[in-house]
Amino acid sequence: MTGGSPDAEDTPSATNGPGSVPPPGSGYFVAPPDGPGPGVLLIPSPWGLTPSLKARAGDLADAGFTVLVPDLNDGTVAEDERQATEALMAMDMNVSASLIQSSLRLLRGATVDPLAPMGIVGFAAGASWALWLAERFPDDCAAVVGFYGTQSLTFDRAYAKFLLHFGAADELVSDDEVALLGLNLQMAKCDFRIEQHPDVGHGFAEQEHPNFDGNADAVAWRQTLEFLAAGLRPTS
Repeated sequence: MTGGSPDAEDTPSATNGPGSVPPPGSGYFVAPPDGPGPGVLLIPSPWGLTPSLKARAGDLADAGFTVLVPDLNDGTVAEDERQATEALMAMDMNVSASLIQSSLRLLRGATVDPLAPMGIVGFAAGASWALWLAERFPDDCAAVVGFYGTQSLTFDRAYAKFLLHFGAADELVSDDEVALLGLNLQMAKCDFRIEQHPDVGHGFAEQEHPNFDGNADAVAWRQTLEFLAAGLRPTS
């Protein structure tokens, strides 16, 4: 993946009772103001639990989703690209996989319907984790959104719908990587959409990143909210 490839053994974890709130520590939890909604697991980039990512979690909660953000950086928030890269290089992929899986199960117990599959949104390395979850835990994932992250999996087991955002001028994700991802999703007969946002690079949707672009971010985030609303709410 761009920024580190999740490749760890599946790890069992516990689940809270319906509607319960995940315990503090190792993450950031936000519930909708009107009670539990469909679950969205929000997976950070190597920058960590930044203020803008917490604001994203709040936006999702305001839109009616129950949101949990696993803290893969164990409390560290990068202040620049160098620190973000160092955090990624120091990451134990097995530990991260375990935390992501346990977060998914904790989130399930806090949603309006603990039996329903959930949404996954990831940024950079977090997008790669989101794609990994869709293949490894297909029954848990209904709608997956990735921002400038790839995977080389086959997706033969995935049931989710995918919305994948990339910057046309991304200096870390090559056109070949995006094409391979699209080919693998197509061969697996997955329902997917790739959005290539013009004239922006890697990190365009994170305010702390030097490549942040407000216009492209606004478009991508609107598309994301619409996609999650359509994919996670039952039609009447």
